[in-house]
Amino acid sequence: MSKEMRRFLMYALLMMIVIAVLIFTIVPRLNALLSTKTREGQRIGLGENMFQAEIVEIVEEGEVTLGEITQTYQVLRVDIIEGPYQGEMQQIEYGRRQVRPEGLTMRLGDRVLVQVDQMPDGSVNAFFVDYVRTRSLFWLLLAFVVFSVIVGRGQGARGLLGLLLSLWVIIGFIIPRILQGDNPTWVSVIGGFLLLGATMYLIYGFSLKTHAAILGLLCTLVFTALMVGFFVNLTRLTGYGSEDALYIMQHSGVTINLRGLVLAGMLIGALGALDDLIITQASVVFELNDTDPNLDVRGLYQRAMRVGQDHVTAMINTLFMAYAGAALPTLVLFTLSGQGFSDLINLEFVAEEVVRTLAGSLGLISAAPISTAIASLLVVHRSRLTEVSGSFLGRVGKEIRSTLWNIEVTKQSETSEPKDRFKS
Repeated sequence: MSKEMRRFLMYALLMMIVIAVLIFTIVPRLNALLSTKTREGQRIGLGENMFQAEIVEIVEEGEVTLGEITQTYQVLRVDIIEGPYQGEMQQIEYGRRQVRPEGLTMRLGDRVLVQVDQMPDGSVNAFFVDYVRTRSLFWLLLAFVVFSVIVGRGQGARGLLGLLLSLWVIIGFIIPRILQGDNPTWVSVIGGFLLLGATMYLIYGFSLKTHAAILGLLCTLVFTALMVGFFVNLTRLTGYGSEDALYIMQHSGVTINLRGLVLAGMLIGALGALDDLIITQASVVFELNDTDPNLDVRGLYQRAMRVGQDHVTAMINTLFMAYAGAALPTLVLFTLSGQGFSDLINLEFVAEEVVRTLAGSLGLISAAPISTAIASLLVVHRSRLTEVSGSFLGRVGKEIRSTLWNIEVTKQSETSEPKDRFKS
């Protein structure tokens, strides 16, 4: 085995250990956060009598016609594996009385969610509710991790660490601070800056290019927060446009600023795109400087912005397509409704997405010139910054050495004073 291969394997092993430690740190906290109940018996998306069960027998299969749809149905025997009915066998029907998705057939060993109800006569009945997707999501996560490490190698492993760090900041800082009643906007600005700042240093290292990207990120985040806040106020968004907001108001034990929560969601949604755009512009500036060190600030800025303009255009289109894809069922529903465009866009949950897309895009547009200007200034004046930082660090080191010397002299005088008294 070559030296490079041994080094890569040691590095991969170290990164996997760090990732495992972060996972074991984050998952319990995530589980505790998601399982926290503001009132006794509340379970988001799950009824009180919904439990996991495993299919142990296919009792019957056949075809049934529901309206104009002919489909296959199944009668299944399941073993309830959690809750007060754990270990009991129940029989459920799948597709006999309700339209089922085409192509999804139950198999032995599949896990499902069932609703277990006790009848007035004391008997217990179970009904199919949904599929259990935990295993499938785990395999998807594993494939994501493996491909990231294989393709990206060290950079991909650091990217995974950055992803876990982002999750930790959101779960450990942003959400708890919002639940404590802090302003969601500034909590998201501070949390987003800490999140992307630490991630950038982790992935790209401690260098002048990363410093430039961090400064550009801070300025862009503040500008984006101001823009989003202005247009949230201008369009008079209340934060009550979604069912989630109504649930928070009705069932939460804390007072949360819903308008600020909407703004915070818009900022966090734009963070990933900001990261991509800002570090790309900083890299372009530094590469141009390496190619032609004689370029001044203006020349660097103009050339880098030619790349930035293309990047911004592509990024805006990417964001629009991402939002349109997420809202495709809603767009189909609107098309079927026959309502006018002006009526639909006036609905708050529609207007909220419009503001999210356009105001977030304003932040992306501003990120290119801001980050390019900062990177150009820093790279052109790199030598001067080195002299200033070296002089500053030298003065700090001198002060530290002087302080340590004074402390040592004081200690020696204190220890020698009793001996002098004894001699006298």
